[in-house]
Amino acid sequence: DCPPEAGDFRAQQCSAHNDVKYQGQFYEWLPVSNDPDNPCSLKCQAKGTTLVVELAPKVLDGTRCYTESLDMCISGLCQIVGCDRQLGSAVKEDNCGVCNGDGSTCRLVRGQYKSQLSASKPEDTVVAIPYGSRHVRLVLKGPDHLYLETKTLQGVKGENSLSSTGSFLMDNSSIDFQKFPDKEILRISGPLTADFTVKIRYAGEADSSVQFIFYQPIIHRWRETDFFPCSASCGGGYQLTSAECFDLRSNRVVADQYCHYYPENIKPKPKLQECNLDPCPASDGYKQIMPYDLYHPLPRWESTPWTACSSSCGGGIQSRSVSCVEEDIQGHISPVEEWKCMYTPKMPVVQPCNIFDCPKWLAQEWSPCTVTCGQGLRYRVVLCIDHRGMHTGGCSPKTKPHIKEECIIPTPCYKPKEKVPVEAKLPWYKQAQELEEGAVVSEEPSFIPEAWSACSVTCGVGSQMRLVKCQVLLSFSQSVADLPIDECEGPKPVSQRACYSGPCSGEATEYNPEETDLMYGSLQEFDELYDWEYEGFTQCSESCGGGVQEAVVTCLNKQTREIADEMLCVTSRRPPQLLKACNLEPCPPR
Repeated sequence: DCPPEAGDFRAQQCSAHNDVKYQGQFYEWLPVSNDPDNPCSLKCQAKGTTLVVELAPKVLDGTRCYTESLDMCISGLCQIVGCDRQLGSAVKEDNCGVCNGDGSTCRLVRGQYKSQLSASKPEDTVVAIPYGSRHVRLVLKGPDHLYLETKTLQGVKGENSLSSTGSFLMDNSSIDFQKFPDKEILRISGPLTADFTVKIRYAGEADSSVQFIFYQPIIHRWRETDFFPCSASCGGGYQLTSAECFDLRSNRVVADQYCHYYPENIKPKPKLQECNLDPCPASDGYKQIMPYDLYHPLPRWESTPWTACSSSCGGGIQSRSVSCVEEDIQGHISPVEEWKCMYTPKMPVVQPCNIFDCPKWLAQEWSPCTVTCGQGLRYRVVLCIDHRGMHTGGCSPKTKPHIKEECIIPTPCYKPKEKVPVEAKLPWYKQAQELEEGAVVSEEPSFIPEAWSACSVTCGVGSQMRLVKCQVLLSFSQSVADLPIDECEGPKPVSQRACYSGPCSGEATEYNPEETDLMYGSLQEFDELYDWEYEGFTQCSESCGGGVQEAVVTCLNKQTREIADEMLCVTSRRPPQLLKACNLEPCPPR
């Protein structure tokens, strides 16, 4: 690696032309990097101008082709360089930043944050991203605004308000930020040189959502110890190694539970070897060392199973008893003094458990009001979300936010009949019930429907769509994976349904509970149960001399054959009008 004070090699080559006139004028030249057409030419830009000039057809050998790559220019051509610093090598870093690594030293973290901000709660934490993380990307959608807080390993704190689009350094980490009218994008390639906390600040009435993804280093790793002292000073003994949990950030040994937190960490098994094989001075002969599998085993620590955790979430404690035991040649186990097991550390008797956050309620956005004028109701979905962001149970019913509330449309109603909110069975309320009782991703492949889209029309009959995925929960990584549809058994939930958005006449409409039930019920079921049919003709319009009769169209229940309210056939096409001639005989003279 070049020392920090060495500067940029391409910039040095541009600045060498500062004392040479270009078109009769001196300029201060800055490097132009990452030219996609010819990365190995020396293109420089005059400082404070838009003038870009190729000052040399080739950069000096060893100049990087691109700023984010090890590839270098040799004789004007870009040559591949691997992360092992070898010319022509195709070896690359894995997502954890390890050259030719297998990705086992870090883990992928992804999730979504749904803001619950208001004027009384103007800011909140989106996610904490630890030191050493890489490939950070966050996308905010909505009116709110992101900002950053940092804390170095030495405890120095910093903050950046992310007020405008651009690239900048924060605690020696390069940050790329883009600000749009309706969204913000934050990228940090990493590795982070401090702990970053991404926060969100309230900026509008509408809710915002943030999607994030990054690779987090596994900072606690098992490290094998040296061999412990020999169990005998002479005449032959044994010695063992152990494994200790090591914090890569602080470079110190920590409690084993930190390493157990990562399923990827596998504790190394102890190694055993013979030692002090010289005969003891007081003996008159040599003590033969037998193979370990035939020799009397060493005393060892044994433990009882852990007790149940004192709390199901939010952090609890569990305990066990640990004792030193010895096994004789016949396999009988008996307790012995603890000092006999001191060649290896004693197992912990207490450990924290269930340190993940308890499930909490998450309220979705409100539905439109159930009426187009006056006083009505609106609904929202309230889900119980666990620490993995999955829909689960376990939230306290006492703290559950309400799923419906009154709403007032300022447009005045004509002929208002109801002065209390109408209890309508709207698609939004139905959706709220479906989601609260909906499918949860499990370790068996299952169909998981997403939320219904808004109705395709603003009045009359339209359609709603939703995505139905086949998903499975991967227990080892606690992540959700999408599967091909044919991997899931059983009937697939429907992905399209009819919806009714009220009359299109433009006139104010008076509602009553019965009509509202009919208009907003399950339109899909009405398609199957009700349809238009012809039922005879009206009386002839004339008693003689020729008249017409009109076919009578009724809404019929196809199962019971009974006449039903016409509103139940609202999703079916009404048949055309039929007329026939009648009473064609001439009228008698008067």
